[in-house]
Amino acid sequence: MIFWVLWRIWFYVLLGAPILIMLPFLVVSILKEKWYPYFFIMARIWAKVILFGMGFYYKVEREQEIEPHKSYMFVANHTSMADIMLMLAVTRNPFVFVGKKELSKIPLFGFFYKRTCILVDRKSSKSRMEVFNRAQKRLNQGLSICIFPEGGVPDDESVLLDEFKDGAFRLAIEHEIPIIPITFADNKARFSYTFMSGSPGIMRVKIHSFVETKGKTIENKKDIREVKEKVKEIIYNQLLVFQSKKKSA
Repeated sequence: MIFWVLWRIWFYVLLGAPILIMLPFLVVSILKEKWYPYFFIMARIWAKVILFGMGFYYKVEREQEIEPHKSYMFVANHTSMADIMLMLAVTRNPFVFVGKKELSKIPLFGFFYKRTCILVDRKSSKSRMEVFNRAQKRLNQGLSICIFPEGGVPDDESVLLDEFKDGAFRLAIEHEIPIIPITFADNKARFSYTFMSGSPGIMRVKIHSFVETKGKTIENKKDIREVKEKVKEIIYNQLLVFQSKKKSA
């Protein structure tokens, strides 16, 4: 119990310390949107400091190589506070998170979060529509987008994979960019939202083959549904594979 309390406190120390150390450079990097790639480099350093500082080490399996200087839609299952850090650590192409506005209230972290991410209030239809406009602007700048399509972490931790929202897939189809499904195998076990839980250890990641969206339209609801279900099936089946490997080990 003492270990868990100290370990969780240590997480928040790691969350803020790199930001304070890099503060002048971070502030400069957000002054202009075209400087975002420099902010992204520092965000990846921040993420790796937290992961390694918490005793996490990640192992990545790739089915297809991601091309530099190309826009993608990154989607992954969402089970942990460490998902953001792991996504940054394993992805080199600069991307912008689409995330819930509540995270902007976190001291220090929230200051940069709300200035660099696309925030959405899921209770507001107007906010959801503004996401599309801001995402289009970022894609036109040559950046990628990252969305956790479950829309949040399920309250019931026994849920393997929650239902997917349409947003990520509508955006990808509208801009005809490939979707890259990513499966996080161990984040829930390593660092869930339950305070007295988790432990240092491995975080397995599977970066799947891309799901193409060319030739599909958002006017055709069937296209959105088919792409969404295909991506969900890829991630769900991989979670089952990871579970079976863990049991056999």
